[in-house]
Amino acid sequence: MNLFTWMNDQLLRMLWLSDLVTAGVEAIGLDPASRIGGSVQFFVYDVIKIFILLSVLIFVISYVQSYFPPERTRRILGGRSGIGANILGALLGTITPFCSCSSIPLFIGFTAAGLPLGVTFSFLISSPLVDMASVILLASIFSWPIALAYVGVGLLVAIIGGTIIGKLGMEDQVAAFVRNVPVTDADETLSRAERVAFARDQVLDIIHKVWPYVLIGVGIGAAIHNWVPAETISALLGQDKWWAVPVATLIGIPMYADIFGTLPIAEALVGKGVGLGTVLAFMMAVTALSLPSLIMLKRVVKLPLLATFTGVVTVGILTIGFTFNAITHWFI
Repeated sequence: MNLFTWMNDQLLRMLWLSDLVTAGVEAIGLDPASRIGGSVQFFVYDVIKIFILLSVLIFVISYVQSYFPPERTRRILGGRSGIGANILGALLGTITPFCSCSSIPLFIGFTAAGLPLGVTFSFLISSPLVDMASVILLASIFSWPIALAYVGVGLLVAIIGGTIIGKLGMEDQVAAFVRNVPVTDADETLSRAERVAFARDQVLDIIHKVWPYVLIGVGIGAAIHNWVPAETISALLGQDKWWAVPVATLIGIPMYADIFGTLPIAEALVGKGVGLGTVLAFMMAVTALSLPSLIMLKRVVKLPLLATFTGVVTVGILTIGFTFNAITHWFI
């Protein structure tokens, strides 16, 4: 076993924790191979692992993020145009770990500052869809090829989606009040202690926001993993079913959760034989097209622009889902 494999297994997958939880389940008289014992093992192991990784990753990422406050991000994007600006907007979205609803105030600020509409939409799509914490968590549950593939396709959706919206010239579809929002040029110059305090507060804030979704997601994942027969899942969302990707996308839209809450469900679905593309479509629909975020976005853009945004992202998600189902053997 090489060093990378050992680090991946012990630091990310936390196989030591899995063994410890399994021993604990056996110690209370449950069989980890049984439905009840397996459910308890799955739930306890995944919850502890996700919260440990979240705490460490959010602290590190938030410390880095302290160098990129909204004002600085806006200045970096300002004055740029074309596909390069969309790429930069999407990349900046990956280092600002906001959920879809939290990204909308930034969208308002960027639009008020005069940034091109397509660039702000590339950021709006990328920010909740892809962040560094999700990459590490994906790698801890699946594998690095899957994690990197998710990042790649997420950025692709953000770049292409923002580019298309920018080319359509729909600036008049933004609510009038957005253009009049005051923009601050405050410079964030923080000391090291202040950055550490900011990162600590971000950990507490994000954990406070996501813990219910993590518990619900892990609970659903445990139920799927141990109680729902693989034949049932295959009949509904099997890789050979053409409707699997559209159905998974539709199921994901009404939900509101960070990617952290969807990962345990995705893990259980893949374990039951659901195609990787179907699972990615579900995760992307939850994070990029959640119903609460669309309702909030409707307050700042008019219906034609909202419909265009939803349509472009949906087509991108469906295309990715079908494509990954067709080439899933490369990753699993």
